[in-house]
Amino acid sequence: MGNKKFNNIETGRIILRPFKESDAEAFFKYRTNPIVALYQGEGWENYKFEQAVEFVKQQMNFEPGIPDTWFQIAIELKGTGKQIGDCGIHTLSHDVNQVEIGFTLDPTYQNKGFGREAVRCLLEYIFNVLNKHRVIAVTDVRNKNSIKLLESIGMRREGHFLKNAWYKGEYTDEYLFAKLKEEWK
Repeated sequence: MGNKKFNNIETGRIILRPFKESDAEAFFKYRTNPIVALYQGEGWENYKFEQAVEFVKQQMNFEPGIPDTWFQIAIELKGTGKQIGDCGIHTLSHDVNQVEIGFTLDPTYQNKGFGREAVRCLLEYIFNVLNKHRVIAVTDVRNKNSIKLLESIGMRREGHFLKNAWYKGEYTDEYLFAKLKEEWK
């Protein structure tokens, strides 16, 4: 079992909240958008709506902190109820005090600060509620928007993995970013 039930987190513009059944359509639409799917891996190229429905149902029953699982959180535009993206926490199996994060935004809402706002809230939650020691994020070196976001919230680039990920018919490079709890304060 995880160690904390996730409760909504609100900022001036967004709400981070658990997934609900009505999120499946928006989730499917932005996750299968070719702009978004460009760096999401091969599994999203032929993703079906039924898979999105099942994914959302599974996430509704998950909680953070379960080793070797991803806990996805919906990003909702405040005042509208519209889901504009999601972010996730992957509790590492080899050390449950370390987690990996990921984030995805509908292209309509990219480059407007929503991602940075969501990820800052996510880190606050991870460090201060889940009490984790270290957070990492891995991104394709070609994903300039993700790199910019991670740098803007003060994550440190710790590694450059050369041709380590098989992606759409070729090996690609990835960056590893990290932040320690004591650096967050």
